[in-house]
Amino acid sequence: MKIDSKIYVAGHRGMVGSALVRALENQGFKNLIYRTSKELDLTDQYQVQAFFQYEKPEYVFLAAAKVGGIVANNTYRADFIYENLMIQNNVIHASYENGVTKLMFLGSSCIYPKNAPQPLKEEYLLTGLLEPTNEPYAIAKIAGIKMCEAYRDQYGCNFISVMPTNLYGPNDNYDLNNSHVLPALLRKFIEAQNNRDQSVTIWGSGTPLREFLHVDDLADACLFLMKNYNEKEFLNIGVGHDISIIDLAKMVKEIVGFEGEIVLDKTKPDGTPRKLMDVLRLKELGWESIIGLEHGIRKVYLEIAHKRF
Repeated sequence: MKIDSKIYVAGHRGMVGSALVRALENQGFKNLIYRTSKELDLTDQYQVQAFFQYEKPEYVFLAAAKVGGIVANNTYRADFIYENLMIQNNVIHASYENGVTKLMFLGSSCIYPKNAPQPLKEEYLLTGLLEPTNEPYAIAKIAGIKMCEAYRDQYGCNFISVMPTNLYGPNDNYDLNNSHVLPALLRKFIEAQNNRDQSVTIWGSGTPLREFLHVDDLADACLFLMKNYNEKEFLNIGVGHDISIIDLAKMVKEIVGFEGEIVLDKTKPDGTPRKLMDVLRLKELGWESIIGLEHGIRKVYLEIAHKRF
């Protein structure tokens, strides 16, 4: 990937896509192309084909997706499988038909079986049942991995796939009905602090373990792999260690400066008990994350402390 290579970032307004744009620009890449969802509907095959035929990108980062937390995944099950499959199918196929040099498909750690051994190794894919609450989304992401592999097998396309762990950072989603756990906690504690509430309620038992990667670290890993990795097998991207939800809540509470208590609503679902990525293969290639969790959350808090949600 050269400085003047034509690079298409699909989903450039999202948390991941915007981090990729920042990382590319910081490294001197200037020939970047992107479209908003109003300008280009990635679920529309005709529009996607016309875009690729006109722009002829050399490299593609497929970061566009319909995403959300437990509630959104479980409520809008049809939307999550349909829209994600359509986006992936259209972009991957158009990349093949228009001679894209290399494509990176970004998936999710939810592809792994609910009760897979920990940490999650790449070879655990399709070895057990998925977490029911996000099964449609996970199946779409698994299909994306297999589609990249199939186009490589049949047509020789250099399409690679990466599976990030839970992400946080700039341009995150703070809608309590659709967000993931970390932005939801940040919003709850910030609002409780501003409202001088006595307590903050968090969902579930607090015992599930989660791994968190700053999105700027993810973007750095993606650029590293786009330049250095050309294999069929997908790769995990994570930090290699996790934290319980209750300990995460305590960390956010301290960062925000909230002095009330934390209340656990055990009537609400926990989701998957643990999702820790095995990142040995990525480390062996020469990449490791550098943004620590507490430092990363403090950076995010400073950016959103005065935000009106």
